[in-house]
Amino acid sequence: MYPFLRKTALLASSAITAVTLSAQTNDTRPNIILFMVDDMGWQDTSLPFADEKTPLNERYHTPNMERLASQGMMFTQAYACAVSSPTRVSLMTGMNAARHRVTNWTLEKNKSTDIKSDVLEFPEWNINGICQVPGIPSTYEVTSLSQLLKNSGYHTIHCGKAHWGAIDTPGENPHHFGFEVNTAGHAGGGLASYLGELNFGNRTDGKPSPLQAIPNLEAYWGKDIFATEALTLEAVKALEKAKNLGQPFYLYMSHYAIHIPIDKDKRFYQKYIDAGLSEKEAGYASLIEGMDKSLGDLMDWLVENDLEQNTVIIFMSDNGGLSSSAYWRDEPLHSHNAPLNSGKGSAYEGGIREPMIVKWPGKVQANTKCNSYLIIEDFFPTILDIAQVKERKTKQPIDGISFMPMLKDSSYKHNNRSFYWNYPNLWGNEGPGIGPTCTIRKGDWKLIYYYETGKKELFNITDDIGETKDLSAQNPKIVKKLSRELGKYLRNVKAQRPSFKATGKACPWPDDAP
Repeated sequence: MYPFLRKTALLASSAITAVTLSAQTNDTRPNIILFMVDDMGWQDTSLPFADEKTPLNERYHTPNMERLASQGMMFTQAYACAVSSPTRVSLMTGMNAARHRVTNWTLEKNKSTDIKSDVLEFPEWNINGICQVPGIPSTYEVTSLSQLLKNSGYHTIHCGKAHWGAIDTPGENPHHFGFEVNTAGHAGGGLASYLGELNFGNRTDGKPSPLQAIPNLEAYWGKDIFATEALTLEAVKALEKAKNLGQPFYLYMSHYAIHIPIDKDKRFYQKYIDAGLSEKEAGYASLIEGMDKSLGDLMDWLVENDLEQNTVIIFMSDNGGLSSSAYWRDEPLHSHNAPLNSGKGSAYEGGIREPMIVKWPGKVQANTKCNSYLIIEDFFPTILDIAQVKERKTKQPIDGISFMPMLKDSSYKHNNRSFYWNYPNLWGNEGPGIGPTCTIRKGDWKLIYYYETGKKELFNITDDIGETKDLSAQNPKIVKKLSRELGKYLRNVKAQRPSFKATGKACPWPDDAP
């Protein structure tokens, strides 16, 4: 290269670098922390999401959830899917689960996690999850939320549970979805152990570790530390670095808590034993309070680093609390979703209605409550709105609608909007509403259709939050109308349905069933 051209090129390069650094330094968009809890029920908190405080709210201690709510907005009708992977995929993609077809939880490549049925054959759903490249069998190719945020200038951090793709597929690794930092995220949807003394389930004797053993926490192996605390410490380390990068950050703080196993968090366990709870219930309560402590630690870090006023915190759970009779058989009074019916895996409210809080200083009015309903795929466009991301070209269609208007006005409602769920699978636990179902919520009304039996249930959720009164017989016109809308939607998004083993015929769509 001629000397004068080389000099010109260097000057141009320096100018571009200066502009880039200047743009980063002047990027005043808010930081975002999405605090996702695993398997947390609507009532697993001292913060009442029902109209009145319940005995369960008196049992648990979550002072930092209360603190967050006092500084932000509670959402009393925030919906997710009934199990983990469908929720997390909808969050990452903005798609309804009926469309992306990751309708059950993922783990091993090319292996379904459906429980076997004597009556039904389950569809070939996307058992390998989502990924960012084409040509991977049984996946849906997508452009992720985190990739769009990274492309727009956000520093993206993943800490904790991922659960978007099966082992040995591109979707198992958060780095592949645009996360620049990944701590402990992999294909596993649960954890082998919360205990550092047990290396979080990792084996050191040369034998294979369980598939659910938490990766990337070797620094804490053999130590007296709980996984929830270790993940929080790692998140703070990532935030310490992020604050000096001159760009806004997005932290997906995705805890494994409060998923089973119910290991005892010794920091909080004894107080619940002293209060008269059984060992299992006290262990469960300690998981909840440990998660809440993590939330408080992150909030404190923001205050200490003068970042509180320009950081949005979104608190959410991926599905309802585990309350199946199989797991809690020796705890007959256990029902930590009450007054909601059932729990994880169920089409009832206990399986899909989640605790949600948003804090956004200067934008969201403090100590407010929004009773309008929203659903997990709405997070995708909303977070992009918060981040002021203009370039939103994606490989997938977007079903979610931004709830930004609700953040500005807690009384705002989307007129006549319908929500849809499709679960043509069989989850592994017992309980009401658990089984292959599809569901629609429209206004006060909720219709559940059971693929195997053709049974339909109709509830007025506003009047009967516990879904104790099936009103289908009294309201045949409403049943027919909702069945027609649900069937039409499922066909439009090319949803899947089971078939009968005896005949090989597909189960009827809800509007084809009497």
